[in-house]
Amino acid sequence: MKIQRIIQHQVESRMVPGKVVVLLGPRQVGKTTLLRDILAKEPAPFLFVSGEDRAVQAWLGSQSIETLRQNIGKHQLLVVDEAQHVPHIGLNLKLIVDHLPHLRVLATGSSSFDLSNQTGEPLVGRKWEFELYPISQLELAATEAPFQTEELLSQRLIYGSYPEIVTTVGLSDKRELLNNIVNGYLYKDLLMFEDIRKSKKIVEILSLLAFQIGNLVSVHEIGQAIGMNTRTVEKYLDLLEKVFVIKRLGGYSRNLRKEISKGSKYYFWDNGIRNAIINNFNELSLRNDVGALWENYLITERLKKQRYTKIFSNNYFWRTYDQKEVDFVEERDGRLHGFEFKWSKTNPKPPSLWLETYPEAGFEAVHPGNYLSFIAEQTSPTFPPSETAAGST
Repeated sequence: MKIQRIIQHQVESRMVPGKVVVLLGPRQVGKTTLLRDILAKEPAPFLFVSGEDRAVQAWLGSQSIETLRQNIGKHQLLVVDEAQHVPHIGLNLKLIVDHLPHLRVLATGSSSFDLSNQTGEPLVGRKWEFELYPISQLELAATEAPFQTEELLSQRLIYGSYPEIVTTVGLSDKRELLNNIVNGYLYKDLLMFEDIRKSKKIVEILSLLAFQIGNLVSVHEIGQAIGMNTRTVEKYLDLLEKVFVIKRLGGYSRNLRKEISKGSKYYFWDNGIRNAIINNFNELSLRNDVGALWENYLITERLKKQRYTKIFSNNYFWRTYDQKEVDFVEERDGRLHGFEFKWSKTNPKPPSLWLETYPEAGFEAVHPGNYLSFIAEQTSPTFPPSETAAGST
């Protein structure tokens, strides 16, 4: 099954001389496949190299204009896969676009703290950056009938949507693939660094986070549980976010005393990875964490939709000290939009304090009966003022 990635056209449109297109995303998410699809339509001579190749690292990291020019030759497009392995890649790409004005450059990386940071300052004004994630429901909608989407929802909650997982039929094969991704790729980028040696601690942190989806996470308590100081835990959490394993969500507050603003929640970019970490692939009817799986799925799918369809939003959760909460809050276009996630098809009213504090804010319950409009339609939800005030959907 061929799945068209939404950002392919966006990437192709930005591939022009004098600019570097940077494509970021976790390993095994389809970056190389996307490159091949782009290159299949490329009429001009191109040079495709891997940043993991030591010979490539030598000349592409040389910081020598003449060395770079000789190795690139007359090619009109340079494609660098896993570019984060090349020393001083940002500076070298700057030299390339400055001194080879005819050349287009496309580079990929599996860790934003590596490639994005390296290319950030040297390539100011010279790059376009995109992120590729596990396949989104927005992308799958083009190949699935509605009844198929409904039938496959439980699998998406359990096994996630990495490309090979989506195209594999057998559930035992899906489990094996996920375990291979976790054990073979998930921590690879972290362990490249000299000061990240405690891989067992990374696994322990992720296991603890997997059981706290939807809850406030105490970095201090994690540190106590695994015998690590708070600063180191924070460092590991930051790195795990930058290799696209987890996503942090902060609390929204206008400094009201009742609102929690300093805590964080953490979600996994893929449900299947989360379940593989805790080795739980039980059917939904046998689980006590369906609500957490549903929340994780909806939030990450919504984030993919935001990135792919250019919904520019600041994202938060909202919670008070007396346990009133809104699961997900978007701040966009000068307005707040609140969402509550329910596995049952119910439409709860928003917390009274939410309405009192933010009377112009929207509120919507997202459940299996209406979730596709939240994650898989091109238009973002709207909230008529008359319905918002009543807390209905």
